[in-house]
Amino acid sequence: MHPDATSVAVIGLGYVGLPTAIGFLDAGFEVWGVDVSERTVAMVRAGQNPTGDPDVDDLVPPPGTPRWHVTTSTTEAVPHCDVVLVTVPTPVTHDLKPDLSYVEAAGRAVFGAVPKGKNTVVVLESTVYPGVTAETWYPILDELGLVHGVDVTVAYCPERFNPGDAAHGVRSVARVIGCSDASVGEALVGLYSRLTSEDVRYVGALEVAEAAKVIENVQRDLNIALVNELARIFPAMGVDVEDVLSAAATKWNFHRYTPGVGVGGHCIPVDPYYMIQRASNVGVPANLITAARAVNRSMPVHVASVIRDLLYRAGIPADDNRVLLLGWSYKAEVGDPRETPAEPLAQALMDMGVHVGAWDPHLDGGFSEGVQVHGSLEEAEGYDLAILVTAHKACLEADWSALKARMRTPILYDGRRVLDLDDLSSKGWMVHAVGRP
Repeated sequence: MHPDATSVAVIGLGYVGLPTAIGFLDAGFEVWGVDVSERTVAMVRAGQNPTGDPDVDDLVPPPGTPRWHVTTSTTEAVPHCDVVLVTVPTPVTHDLKPDLSYVEAAGRAVFGAVPKGKNTVVVLESTVYPGVTAETWYPILDELGLVHGVDVTVAYCPERFNPGDAAHGVRSVARVIGCSDASVGEALVGLYSRLTSEDVRYVGALEVAEAAKVIENVQRDLNIALVNELARIFPAMGVDVEDVLSAAATKWNFHRYTPGVGVGGHCIPVDPYYMIQRASNVGVPANLITAARAVNRSMPVHVASVIRDLLYRAGIPADDNRVLLLGWSYKAEVGDPRETPAEPLAQALMDMGVHVGAWDPHLDGGFSEGVQVHGSLEEAEGYDLAILVTAHKACLEADWSALKARMRTPILYDGRRVLDLDDLSSKGWMVHAVGRP
């Protein structure tokens, strides 16, 4: 890789890929954006944002922008570029195993398009467990007759972009780079240093960078699992978990987390399974990681059982109870329903015979079948209990008095511990919350 590389391809124009491509364009690079979705490509070409992240709305370059090319064809884009970044999804299957099909397909498409002898640098940014980049891509290079270090050099630089968080966008997060060729690793440090204002460092082997990414989210899953478990224990003792956590947080080295109805998104509910799988592959049990994942995965069902008890205690007939979910997307201010805890929560409630409605100001679709979707909060009426599922600003600043007047029974459950429960109680709501007796 020449240290003065000027052209970059980004494969996958989703939450991570599109801001990354725009970031490199703003940094002065010639950029080729590639996505298999014709809808995504058409929207980006028109200067529109196909993701659900409102922070990207005003960033998509308008048609005719110099150095900006968008296509569905990897074959068209790759030969023009010195560096190719792969930012495709790495989900889990229905049985919670890593799904590497997108990584494999993207690698096959990219390697099939690289010019021989150019030593195109191909960087995987998707979250994987240690060893995936080499195990998935090197056999494809051999199959295609490509020589590593001559035709292609493979590297890994995990994305750390946080959708909906303007303070931690692609141009303001630290990056780590793994590569078997130290000279390419250092050259990539120079390239990414033009993208972000934060620290960029070469950390050595691919596996080091891969492991760093996956354990970042494993650690968060563990910490969240602890407070979620405490949110189930302390109410049984008549103690509010938030009072306990606030008291503990007065110590300088206590890390404060908040319990909730569940963990959503494309990282925390997914990445631990990649680490669990890799640990299994090498014959080492990942007991703590597995237990934490089980706690967080069970929270929506736990909350549903609490809701059922609240309805019963309020005297609501079991065959005629109505619950409204405030927010559906996995994260505040982001219009993305994938991996949202709202889905298992709604399903658990419906399995109990509860009629479920939902309103999310950032979503037009993506709701579970059987859920009554409201286009505005003003449409929601006749409910017995409202659950704050996603802490959208519009949810937090709702007209609570007006909503109470439309409720059949004014019960409120704060699933994020962000509402002023005393104020809402003074407005006539019967207030409850996760982790509260």
